[in-house]
This record gives sequence, C-alpha cells and structure tokens, in this order.
Amino acid sequence: MDTTHPPAMIDAREVGKTYRGDVRALDGVTLRVAAGEIYGLVGPNGAGKTTLLRTLTGLMAPTSGSIRTGAAESAAVIGSLIESPAFYPSMSGHRNLTLLCAYWGAHGAAADRALELVGLTTRDGRRSFRHYSLGMKQRLGIAAALLGDPGIVVLDEPTNGLDPEAIAGVRDIVRNLRDQGCAVLLSSHLLGEVEQVADRIGVLSAGRLVAEGTVAELRHTLRSRRWVEVDVDDARKATDVGLKLGLAVADGSGGRLRFELSDAIEPHEVNRTLVGAGIRVNAIAEIGDSLEATFFDLISDATQSDERNHR
Repeated sequence: MDTTHPPAMIDAREVGKTYRGDVRALDGVTLRVAAGEIYGLVGPNGAGKTTLLRTLTGLMAPTSGSIRTGAAESAAVIGSLIESPAFYPSMSGHRNLTLLCAYWGAHGAAADRALELVGLTTRDGRRSFRHYSLGMKQRLGIAAALLGDPGIVVLDEPTNGLDPEAIAGVRDIVRNLRDQGCAVLLSSHLLGEVEQVADRIGVLSAGRLVAEGTVAELRHTLRSRRWVEVDVDDARKATDVGLKLGLAVADGSGGRLRFELSDAIEPHEVNRTLVGAGIRVNAIAEIGDSLEATFFDLISDATQSDERNHR
C-alpha cells in the first residue's frame, strides 16, 4: 500500500438531501476520508451532520450526488454509532454484543475483542446494560460498531454528555482505530473537542461544507480577527490615536486598551504611532481569535447567507 497517498475509504461528491416540502438538509457536500485518518465533522445542531452520516453509511439515500466507500479494489465494512446506542437493558453488555454477532453472522469471539478494544473489562461486559454509566454505554456502542472488523468507523457525537475522564477514553479509542489503519469519521458540535483528535476538519453549516482542512490550515485560511492590546499612561489620548488610524476599540479598562487591527496596520505601527504622540507604552501584545471563535464567526456568516438566499 502506498503510505504516501493512502486510499480514500469514503469518497462523497456533491451529496445533496432534500426532504418533503423542499427542505434541504444537505447541499452539494464533497468530502474524502483516507485510511488511517481521523476526519472531524463539526457544525451547530441542525447543520445536517447526522443526515450526512446517515447517507454516507447507507442508512439513508441521498437525493443527489455520489458516495463510494472502500478502496478502489474492494468494498469496506462500515461500523457506525449514529445517535444513541440501543441495547437490551436487562442483558449484559457482552450478551448484547454476542446477539449482534449472531445477527450479522460474525464469530462470537468478536464480542470479547470489541470489548477489549474499547476498554471495557470482563466484569464490565457481564454487567447489565441498565447499570452502565453514560460513558460505558458510549463505549459499548463503539464496541458494537467494531464487531465486523470495519475499515471505516463512523461516530456521531461520541463524546456528547460525557465527563472529562470518559471523553479522554473515547479519544484514545479513536486514535487507536486510526493507528490500526481505519478511516474514522466523527461528528461533534464542539470544535475544541474535535480539534484534539482530528487530522482534518470539515465545517458544516446549513447543509453546506463551508471550510475544510487541517487545524493549521483552518487557522491560516479562515478569516480571523486580530487585536493589539496596549497598556498606556493616557488611555483617552491613545483611543484618539487608534481612531485616527482607523482602528476600533474592542475592549478597554483602566490604562489597558484593545484595538482591532486592520489588514493594513501591524502592531509595531500602532506602537510607533502611540510613542510618536507622546504616549508611554508600558506593554503591547498581539492577540488573535481562537479557532473556536473563528468557527462561530464562519457558521454565523454561512447561516446569514443561506437565509438571504431563501428570502
């Protein structure tokens, strides 16, 4: 296998989904997930994430576009956890998995293997599902997705509602799947969570993929506001100087002011102008938006654009 260019295990092109009443849930979504890659799909609730995952896994037919799963030479087994996992509450986790093995024609030993992969002990596996914590339920749901030794794993909001320890456990599971060569596609409405595990991220808003790339690429290409924060001896005079430079005051308290930078003005120019006006600058620092803040700006812009197009 060419490790430089691993095969695309999910190849979706111009996927659209429209429901009755001309409700458009997906609008020309194109994405690719390679073997040994974690792709994080992020977006607000109602963006179309679950609809997209359902179409990619064959649970729902797209209205338009094409979807291919598996390497060019063969189809791939897809394991998925979409929405809340459903199991028989009175049965143990292990028994629930062995029933699924029988239903899918898999060997019963796959249940033990899956429990081990998600970090559920033999004792955990024998416990009734109704006595599982939320984190254990999510782990069992992921275990069910792994029963067929899938080459593609799709997880819908796998850390939703979990405590920090359980979230860290799910992250470890996802990373291990990638290291084993799986193509992992996971969704979340929390960019900060996906950012910690994903090799690439796609931002979905109003059914459209509005940005895509690695974390570094998104930081570089997305519109990001910058500020220069200064500590001065005369805040009022410094404000006047900033306004003459065309910079809006974004925040200010005491002698500390924050100016929103334009593309044409750099921090050193602000400092030089303030000093030239006789203002003592005690400290100066550039501050940029977090990726999370830029993400919210992006989806807000995309939503407003979509609303204008539907008027």
